[in-house]
Amino acid sequence: MTAVVPALAGSLIVAGLLGVVLGARPVPPQPAAPGRSHPSIIARAAATSGRTRTLFLTGLGAGALAAVLTGWVIAVILLPAAAVGIPALLSSAPATTEIGRLEAMEEWTRSLAGVLTAGVGLEQALIATVRSTPETIGPEVTRLVARLHARWPTEAALRAFADDLDDATGDLVAAHLILSARRRGAGLAGVLEALAQSVAEDVRARRQVEADRAKPRATARWITLITVAVLGFLALTGRYIAPFGTPVGQVILLVLLAAYVGVLVWMKTMTRGKPLPRFIGSDLGGQA
Repeated sequence: MTAVVPALAGSLIVAGLLGVVLGARPVPPQPAAPGRSHPSIIARAAATSGRTRTLFLTGLGAGALAAVLTGWVIAVILLPAAAVGIPALLSSAPATTEIGRLEAMEEWTRSLAGVLTAGVGLEQALIATVRSTPETIGPEVTRLVARLHARWPTEAALRAFADDLDDATGDLVAAHLILSARRRGAGLAGVLEALAQSVAEDVRARRQVEADRAKPRATARWITLITVAVLGFLALTGRYIAPFGTPVGQVILLVLLAAYVGVLVWMKTMTRGKPLPRFIGSDLGGQA
């Protein structure tokens, strides 16, 4: 019992330090869309992906088993945190998702330009593209069409569409459509074709940048795997890590692991680009 209390106390201290470091990171303010409420903790937990829940439960079970077999109480905290945190820190999912959304916007813009060349109106063209919309932005386009069916003013529906996309490129597409809705002039199809070409060039540039950013992530991933493998081998074949089994040793181990996690967080922060500021939407309508 005397070994459990210092270990848990050290774990809480390190967790608190990690929380302070993560909370102190600057985060650009995001204006909340009108009429949307902030999700509760229960809603956020329910929105957690099944893969993350599986990793957490697997790590928790492995940590409990390791704590029973070895007496290392901190395994109950370390293994679930490692199972969930390390893949998140070393993955490139947000950048890949963002590039996929840009490609979907390019494809949808080209499709809309093709429909407009047939001589139909803007609202009819928007409704006609809903079936051929890429899956990545399908919900946003579906809501736009639903608002048009509900007799929303076209400009208000397009501003809400820009809020749903929540991207500077989406704002650019919505701005062209809003100007067309105001002036009802010809030539929108050509403008959208040129815009789609510009988005395609942006996608190519972002893919090249992401390929360069993936190199340090791959290096960190291999270093992490090799370190874990070596420590696991030493733990099973000798007494190299025996000093970490004491209460003080477990606290020191938590500090060292927290420092390593801090380096991974720092690296992920450096390889994550800042999103371009938005300039249109329901909240920014008076400033655009």
